[in-house]
Amino acid sequence: MIIRFNKTLVNKFNIKNFSALIGSIGLYFIFLEDLIIPYPFKESRLIYIGMSESRSNSMGNRLRDHIAGRSKNTGIIGYHKKWKLSFTYLDYEFLKQVFPSLTIELIETYFLEDFANFFGVYPICNNRRGPSEKEQEFKNLPQIDWEFFKG
Repeated sequence: MIIRFNKTLVNKFNIKNFSALIGSIGLYFIFLEDLIIPYPFKESRLIYIGMSESRSNSMGNRLRDHIAGRSKNTGIIGYHKKWKLSFTYLDYEFLKQVFPSLTIELIETYFLEDFANFFGVYPICNNRRGPSEKEQEFKNLPQIDWEFFKG
């Protein structure tokens, strides 16, 4: 199985587009529209993988925190000031069908670890990763189509 991203779920990185995700749980992916990051193994436009674990701290709220600077992620703030950003997401309803034995925190960790294995390092704006104590559960899980974020 391969997890593919849906082009129809790509949105410009702005408050209006975050509204639809208020109350939604899942993973979100922030990427550059016009700039490619030269990671050690391959290039990508993806700069951040984030997660919402609850409806009160939803994907929409987390994205609003990033754009307002409340997340204190200086990488996202800086890229947003200078470059055009977009985002996409994977809803938890989908993710829990693919990863039935993992919590949303471990799913995020799996995505971060898989990105690091594919590109040689974590996304440039991810300054920490999720819990790693259950990484042994990451065997025989689906591949992720990171080519979606290529130039």
